[in-house]
Amino acid sequence: MDGMVIETRGLQKSFTSRKGKRVAVRDLDLAVPAGGVHGFLGPNGSGKTTTIRMLLGLSRASAGSMLLFGREVPKHLPQVLPRIGAVVESPKFAPTFTGRQNLLLLARSIGAPDSAVDEALETVSLDGRDDDRFRSYSLGMKQRLAIAATLIKKPDLLILDEPTNGLDPAGIREIRETIRDLGARGVTVLLSSHILAEVQQVCDSATIIGHGRMLASGKVEDLIGTSSSYRVAVAEPDRAEAVLVDAGYVVEQRDRLLWVQSEEDSSAITRVLAEAGLYLGELVPQHADLESVFLQLTEDSTLGHGPDVGAGEALPGSHRGDGGTR
Repeated sequence: MDGMVIETRGLQKSFTSRKGKRVAVRDLDLAVPAGGVHGFLGPNGSGKTTTIRMLLGLSRASAGSMLLFGREVPKHLPQVLPRIGAVVESPKFAPTFTGRQNLLLLARSIGAPDSAVDEALETVSLDGRDDDRFRSYSLGMKQRLAIAATLIKKPDLLILDEPTNGLDPAGIREIRETIRDLGARGVTVLLSSHILAEVQQVCDSATIIGHGRMLASGKVEDLIGTSSSYRVAVAEPDRAEAVLVDAGYVVEQRDRLLWVQSEEDSSAITRVLAEAGLYLGELVPQHADLESVFLQLTEDSTLGHGPDVGAGEALPGSHRGDGGTR
């Protein structure tokens, strides 16, 4: 595909253990367009981290192909790695050094100018705390410093694996603002996460996976769709339901409240009910969101789930605390 920074075709990763063969990633076709923020979404154990590790050459694929910037990897990984920044594991820095000292050491080791450190610190909004020791940083600040470390070489692609895990609301907001800013600057960001509300606020496009398979992919607004419904409260819900069904609406009643599917303005529902002598106590729009789409897709993906499909075992060298793939 033209303009794709990441492409995989039929990507698969399987593990063999005493319990038999387990497939962490199965026939995954992933396409990430250049520019903006692309969400890589799935429940814990769905294969997100395993996919990222294969893309970065940290784990070998069992089958399929991968392209980064149109170059086959891992064959051409040395040529494309200078264009990639990634935060996959917990950040590792010298605890007694300041944030700036840690980044200066890194910059000098790769031949980057000191000015790149200043720019990276400013991008992640740590320029006012850069002379504090790393051990005094909050978890959110440590994550932002890890992102700053990847920005020193000015990458075209930034891969972030669950960057808000364990953060408090303030830390989540800081990371969200950093990611949004990077996407606006033209960096392609692949954001792996299972926190749907956060993803919906920062991502331009997304891929949803379940049990290692792609379930849906596209622009966030297209995944959500324009379909909406209304929550309706009325004194006679049974009769109101019958009236609305006769008028052609799809209606579901739960706890004496009606959920009415409609592409029309709410006034149409009001008119139909009023003509039948039924008057509203409540009419509230219920718009679709990414979370509802995600839950529906991942719930459906469990149907027909065989014994060999699921989270693989922990990868060698992985320090994930959950003992499995993500």
